[in-house]
Amino acid sequence: MQSLWMIAASLLFACMGVCVKLGSAQFSAAELVFWRGFVATLLIGSYILVRRLPLATRHARTHVARGLAGFVSLVMYFYAISLIPLAAAVTLNYTSPLFLALLLVLWLKEPVRRGFHGVLAAGFVGVVFLLQPTLEQDQWLGALFGLGSGIISSVAYLNVRRLGELGEPEWRTVFYFSAMATLGGLPWLLASSPFHAIDHRGWLLLLGVGGFGVLAQLCMTAAYTRGKTLVSASLAYSTVVFSSVFGMVLWDETLPWQSWAGVILIVASGLFATALSGRKGSAAVAD
Repeated sequence: MQSLWMIAASLLFACMGVCVKLGSAQFSAAELVFWRGFVATLLIGSYILVRRLPLATRHARTHVARGLAGFVSLVMYFYAISLIPLAAAVTLNYTSPLFLALLLVLWLKEPVRRGFHGVLAAGFVGVVFLLQPTLEQDQWLGALFGLGSGIISSVAYLNVRRLGELGEPEWRTVFYFSAMATLGGLPWLLASSPFHAIDHRGWLLLLGVGGFGVLAQLCMTAAYTRGKTLVSASLAYSTVVFSSVFGMVLWDETLPWQSWAGVILIVASGLFATALSGRKGSAAVAD
């Protein structure tokens, strides 16, 4: 079941990336970040009101840490999508499982088997293979934003796991993150200029950014809190494949063989890292 949750999250995140890419021609990154949080807050907030679910929590500090890391990562990710090809931006963002694995080993001292560090290094080599033939010289600013989003996302995912271990439900975790994204994006939105009128196409794109985002967040949170962290991390790589397909279909972003070799290397290293992880069920919590 965990695998299905994570694959669904990956597809939905790829759909959100498509909406961001399309919307970047009409809206600024500030507007997209705000609407991502605002639409998601409305959707999950309505669910909470209908079900009369409690928002009170004893773990506000962890929610804030998760929300801040997630917000900063989201800002950098949206900038990257607007500046470089979709597949490249998504791939850089999804280096987060590699950095997450490093944090689990170096920070939390989780045990791993022999060969773990080698396959982790292979994953980073795969990233290089994927990006080298993809990015032009004037696109490295977007690449830095994408890589930064991946690094900071790993911190957010650690806090997602921690919230799951503390017994926090997925909907509460997603609500507080979405609310923080809205509050963080609002002053940025008000300070941005010029504002853009929203037509029918624009509303559909903004709803797609927020709607796909919140659904993906719920699926991702369920995967991370109900199973092994590195299993979810490895399956998250499927977003790269989904985004590559979308890029080819919508923008003719054909990837050379070196890029596909990089994708395969990244996915394989993630799967091997999962197999070599010594701790079982590290993210499991009671329903």
